[in-house]
Amino acid sequence: MNAQFDIAIIGGGPVGAALALALRNSKLKACVLEARPADSASSDARALALSYGSRLLLDRLGVWNSLHGISPIRAIHISQKQSFGRAVLRAGELNVPELGYVLPYPSLQDTLTGALQHSDVASIYGASVTQLTNKEDHAVIGYQQDGAERTLHTRLAVVADGGKLLAHQFPPDVHDYGQSALITHITCSAPQTSTAFERFTPQGPLALLPFRNGYELVWTAPHQAAQDMLAWEDAKFLRELHRHFGDRVGEFLSVGKRTCFPLVLRRAPQQSPMPHVVLLGNAAQTMHPVAGQGFNMGLRDAWELAQEILDAKPEQLGTEAMLAAYRSDRRTDREAGIRFTDGLVRLFSNDLPLVSAGRAAALTALDCLPLVKKFVAKRMMFGANG
Repeated sequence: MNAQFDIAIIGGGPVGAALALALRNSKLKACVLEARPADSASSDARALALSYGSRLLLDRLGVWNSLHGISPIRAIHISQKQSFGRAVLRAGELNVPELGYVLPYPSLQDTLTGALQHSDVASIYGASVTQLTNKEDHAVIGYQQDGAERTLHTRLAVVADGGKLLAHQFPPDVHDYGQSALITHITCSAPQTSTAFERFTPQGPLALLPFRNGYELVWTAPHQAAQDMLAWEDAKFLRELHRHFGDRVGEFLSVGKRTCFPLVLRRAPQQSPMPHVVLLGNAAQTMHPVAGQGFNMGLRDAWELAQEILDAKPEQLGTEAMLAAYRSDRRTDREAGIRFTDGLVRLFSNDLPLVSAGRAAALTALDCLPLVKKFVAKRMMFGANG
């Protein structure tokens, strides 16, 4: 089976689906190849942190009002363990209704998938992509579906599935932070409504994101320590959490199922891996979860790529000139986001006395300087291009 498309998006996750929705109702023939079977709801139980800027993009895509289970973030409390330094970012001081949101990953995925199925973008489910090559004027995608080998030709192939397809051909730049992130849901006796907490400790940052009847916890630690934390009894886990975080939300009462994954900074090459191919979202960059920038940057990637595609003349679609323009537009935001998250991890993941005192003074200064606070908050909400 051969097919011809203008745009083929490999991966129907939130970033790939957002790009597809941004291209609907254009004169372009687009498709999404997704390995999951059709009509399979997402089973990913994670909560996802969205910035206010991402809310605006999802609203433009017409899906925001269909999402459910959203918990707003109207304040972010930033502190470091065993230090006087702290800063608080408040939505009211920045003239926005919220700084961000926490919602179930399945809510976003299923809503985007539902909107995509009612669009003019073709969805090819059960498609496991096995090969990506290129001809002079288009890319060729090989995939398996229902036990059969199939081929698809497209003027532009967008890899939005994490980039494993091309990793062996074009190895990304990878930095292992030596940390893993433990994620779980906790409840407490005195939750602060709509307030998120980012607390820096020598072993890594700890975040509490308001969600449902408590908080979604993201606790980073060295790999072995994180594995040990997975095995702790609930009572010990809650005691240790209180020791690291303090009593700003009262006593920690319960902890849910715990999961853990290693943390790395992964950057694909700046140049397109091959003609008529572009990487998007986590396929282009995977960042440390501190400050919750990863998915939000991926969504901005999708939106700006869609604008480049829609603005391109038919003969320019997928050419190096078009892709170079996209890379140029995204370079500042991408590099600034990577430097921001990487810098926070490197600066705060130690307990050197002089460095600790300097960090405390910096947090206090941030809290006292409205223009600096506004700059930091704007970067977190909209990226460097906002």
